[in-house]
Amino acid sequence: MKLTDFFVCDSIIADFESTDRNGVIQELVRSLADSGALNPEIVDSIARIAIKRENEGSTGFGKGVAVPHVKSDAVDKMIATLGRSSKGVDFAALDRAPVFTVMLLVSPKNDPDSHLAAMEQIFRHLQQDNFRRFLRQSETKEALIELIEEADEISGS
Repeated sequence: MKLTDFFVCDSIIADFESTDRNGVIQELVRSLADSGALNPEIVDSIARIAIKRENEGSTGFGKGVAVPHVKSDAVDKMIATLGRSSKGVDFAALDRAPVFTVMLLVSPKNDPDSHLAAMEQIFRHLQQDNFRRFLRQSETKEALIELIEEADEISGS
C-alpha cells in the first residue's frame, strides 16, 4: 500500500488558517469535502467523531506530528489528507510540543485491516526525521504532494 493510494492530494492544506486543534480537524475534513472526496453532508459528523476521539486521547504522538483517524459507516473508501501549520498547534501531544503537521485518515468501519495498514504506512514514514522535517518545511501544496510521492518511491511501497 502506498500513501498515494489513499491520500487525496487536492485536499492538502499548505498552511492552516485555524490555530486550534478542533479548527484544524474541521479544516481538514472540510478540505476532503471541497476536493470531492467526502460527501459535504457528513463533514460535521466526521469532524465531531475526530474531535471526540481527540478528547479521549490525543493523536499527537510527538515530534511535531498528529494523526487523527476516524472510522465511519458514512464512507465507503479510505481517504486521507494532511495539513501543516507554520506556527504550531496545541494538540496535547505526548511530548507537550506544538504540532506542525497533521494527517487525517478517514476509513470505512467495515475495513479495519486497510485502516491498520494505512496507519502503519503513515507511521513508518513519520518515524523518519527527514520526512517530518521536509513536511514541516514545505510551504506549498505542490511541495507537500511531491514529498508524499517521493516517500512512496523511496520506500518502494
